[in-house]
Amino acid sequence: MLWKAMVCCGAWLLVMSSRSLIGANKHDPRTVSFSRTLRPEKLGQVRSRSRRESWFGASSFAYCRQPLTQSEHETLDQNTHETGFHGDDGSSFTLTWVGDGTGVILVLSTISVPLDSFYEGGSSRLYRSEDYGKNFHDISHVINHTFIRKDFGVSAGPGNSKQVILTADLPITKTEGGVIFTSEDTGVSFTSIILPFHPAQPITFNFQNLNYLVAISTDGGLWLSLDFGNRWAKVHEGAHSFMWGANITLYFSSSPKGTVEANRRGELFLKRTKDLGQTFTTIAQNIFSFGYIGGFLFTSVMEKLGSPRVIYVSSDQGETFNKAQLPSASTEQFYSVLDGDEDMIFMHVDKPGEDTYYGTVYTSDDRGVLYSKSLERHLFGGEGKSDFTNITSLRGVYLTNVLEEDGGIRTVISFNRGGEWRFLKKPENVKCGANVKKCNLHIHGEHSRYNNITPMLPLTDPTAIGLIIAHGSVGESMSAMRPDVYVSRNGGYTWFCTLKGPHHYSILDSGGLIVAVESHKDRQINSIKFSTDEGQCWKSYNFTEHPIFFAGLASEPGSKTMNISVWGYRPEDDDQPMWVAVTIDFERLLTRECGEKDYVNWLAHSMVGGASETDGCVLGYKETYRRLRRLSVCRNGRDYVVIRKQTPCPCSMEDYMCDYGYYRHENSSECLKQADFKEKTLEVCVNGVVEELQTSGYRKVPSDKCEGGFKPRRRVSAAQKHCGNGSQASFNSTHPEKHVSDEHVDSLILTVLCVTVVVVAVVISIAIIIIVRRMMSRQRQHAYLFSTLQLQDDDQFIQREPGSQTSSNRGSYQADSDDELIQ
Repeated sequence: MLWKAMVCCGAWLLVMSSRSLIGANKHDPRTVSFSRTLRPEKLGQVRSRSRRESWFGASSFAYCRQPLTQSEHETLDQNTHETGFHGDDGSSFTLTWVGDGTGVILVLSTISVPLDSFYEGGSSRLYRSEDYGKNFHDISHVINHTFIRKDFGVSAGPGNSKQVILTADLPITKTEGGVIFTSEDTGVSFTSIILPFHPAQPITFNFQNLNYLVAISTDGGLWLSLDFGNRWAKVHEGAHSFMWGANITLYFSSSPKGTVEANRRGELFLKRTKDLGQTFTTIAQNIFSFGYIGGFLFTSVMEKLGSPRVIYVSSDQGETFNKAQLPSASTEQFYSVLDGDEDMIFMHVDKPGEDTYYGTVYTSDDRGVLYSKSLERHLFGGEGKSDFTNITSLRGVYLTNVLEEDGGIRTVISFNRGGEWRFLKKPENVKCGANVKKCNLHIHGEHSRYNNITPMLPLTDPTAIGLIIAHGSVGESMSAMRPDVYVSRNGGYTWFCTLKGPHHYSILDSGGLIVAVESHKDRQINSIKFSTDEGQCWKSYNFTEHPIFFAGLASEPGSKTMNISVWGYRPEDDDQPMWVAVTIDFERLLTRECGEKDYVNWLAHSMVGGASETDGCVLGYKETYRRLRRLSVCRNGRDYVVIRKQTPCPCSMEDYMCDYGYYRHENSSECLKQADFKEKTLEVCVNGVVEELQTSGYRKVPSDKCEGGFKPRRRVSAAQKHCGNGSQASFNSTHPEKHVSDEHVDSLILTVLCVTVVVVAVVISIAIIIIVRRMMSRQRQHAYLFSTLQLQDDDQFIQREPGSQTSSNRGSYQADSDDELIQ
C-alpha cells in the first residue's frame, strides 16, 4: 500500500508564509508535556487491541530478545520508584528540567476547561523533584496556589542556570497587569511580582546575562527588565515579535503608528537596540517577518507593492543587508530556514501554486547570499513543518523526505551537507514484497506524526556517535502501514530493524543504553524494554504491578542520565484518572565503569573497499572517534566526553559545490552552467565597486578543510565601475531613535531643539536619497549584486539542535545502484 500525498507535516523551521517569514519555532528540550487522551468514563475499560492496530499485518523479521536474570530483576525493583498523584484531576502535565545535572524537575498540572471557571478560586498544581523524578513534592503553596499558564507557564534559564519564571494565568479584563513568580534556587522558593502588563508571549532570557528579560504585552508593548523581573520598563510600542542577537543586541518588528495588520501587508519595521532599549535603529522597512540563526539575520520583504516577496540577509548584525539570490515567493508560497550555523544555511523555497506540498532546498555560501540547488521536490506540508532532520550524531548528515510525481513519499539522506542525496539502503534483516522493484528504507518524520502514523520523530544525540533510532518501512515508497523501529549505528549508511511496531524510545548514558516502550492508545502497559548493545538485543522489565495508560517517556536532556520516567494514568477506585510517574534508575544495573578496553577507534564515513587516502573524507577531513564497543556492558557516566581525531584530506571535486549560476549534472559530480546564465557575465558589487566573477563552476563548501589536490579556477577581478552597495535602499535608518522614559523627561527647550535638528536631518536625508537614487538609476543592472559580509564569531543565540555542516547543488540520488533521479 503506497502512502499517497495528502500531506500536512513537519520539522523545525524559521518560516515565511503568505503568510510571512521567519520566526523561530524551536522546541525547548528542557520541557515536555503529556496529556490524557481518553475520557474518564473509558479509563476503567481495558479494551482489547483495536481493529486499527491489527489490520497492518505481521512484520517480516524477528527481533533479538534476552531473558532478564533474577538478579537483574531484583536490582531494577530496588531502583524503581512509583509516584501516584492522588486527587490531581489535571488533564495535562508539563515537565521542565531546571539546571544541568541538578536532578530538579518542576511539574505543572493544568486542566483544560474554559478559563473563566478558574477565575473564581481555581488553581493549578506545581510539583518539584530533586532526584530526577524518584520523588515528587506538592509545592503549590509556595505560589499561593495560583493558576499558572499552560502554554508558557514555566520558563527555565538556559544552560546550568538555577533561575525559573512562572507566569500566572489571570483574566486580562479584571486585572491591570499580570503576575509572575521568580526563583533563583531551582524552585525551592519563589518571589511574587506584579507586572505592569499582561504577557502575550513567553518571557525570554538573554543568553549572556540571565537577569536581562524581554517580553511583549497583549497590547503590543515591548518590555525589558534588567534585574530578573523585579522592575520593568516599556521601551517601545506596537511590537510583534523579538529575538536576542549577539551579546545584548535585541531585534524586534513593530507596526508604524496608526496602522493595523501591518504584518499581513508587509509594512513592519525591523528595529535593533544595542543598549537595552536606550536607543533604537530602524534597520529594515516594509518587512513581513524576520529571523536570526547562526549569526545570519533574515527578513522577508516586498520590494514593490504587489510584487512577490524576497529575502534579504545580513551577517553583520543588521548593519548591511543583501538580497539573497533565491527565487521569489508569492502569497501562495513560503520560505523556510530548515537548518543553519555560522557557515551555511539550508533554505526551502515552496513550489509555486497553492498547496503544492513540496519545493526546492537550497544551500548558501558562507555569507548567506548566494544559494545553490541541493534537493528538488522536497516534501513540505500544509502545517508549516517538514521532515528535514539534522543527524546530530555524525557530522554532515541530513535526512528528509521527497514527494515524487507519482504521489509516493521517499526518504533521502545526504552525508556531505546537501551536496548529494541518495536513497537509504534496505536493512538486511527485512524483506520487501515479491513485486517490489526497488526496495529501500523510508523513515517517518513530522508528516507521519501529524497523521498519527508514528508516535516519535528520528532520535539522535551528539554524544551517541553514529546512533540513529527511527520509525520506518521498506518498499518502493513510504507505507501508511504500522511502522517498525530501525536503528543505524554508523550515521545512516546501514540500518537494521530492531523492534516490531511503534514505540516511544530514549537514548541514555551517551548511547550506552537505549530504552523503549510500546505505543498503544487504548491499552494499558506495564513493561519497558532496554538494550545495552545499540538495539541489537533487548530485555524486558515489568516496572509496575498495576498497568497504566501510557502518556510518554521523560529523561533529562543531553542523554547523560541513566534515569528514565514512564508517565501515564490509571483509574482509581472511583474510576477517576490518577496520574502516575514511574522512574527507573539503571545506574545500579550497569555498575561497572567503562575502561579503555571497552572503547574502539572508529573512522566515520568509512566505506568498505575505499581508498586509504580518501576513505572517510567528508568536507575536507577525516574524523576518528573513540566510542563504546557494541558488546561492552558498562557505564559511560555523566563525565563522558566524546574524543575525536581530525586528519585533513586532499581536495577533490566532492569538496566543492556548484558556484552561483551552475548546477550539478545528473548522475555525475560535474557542475554545468545554467541555461539562463550562459550568455551573461557574472558581476559582483563589493564595497561600491563592480567586480567580475570568473569561475569554472565550483566554489569550496563552507567549513571544508581540505588541503591541496583539486583546485578549480575561480577569480574575481575589479572592473573599475561604481555600483550600489547591494543593500536595499530603505533598510538603514540615517538616525537612531532615542527611548526616553517617564522618569527622565528632558526640558521643553531641549525637545524643541532636538525636533528641529531631526527635521533638518530628515530634509537632508531625503535630498541625499533622491540624488543617490538618480545616480543608481543610471547605472547598469547586474546579474546579481551583494556586499562583502563579514561573519561574526558571536555565539548563536537561538536554541537549536547541536551540529550541522555544508555542501550544495542539484539533489541527485547517488544510490547504491541505478536508482532514478528526482526530476
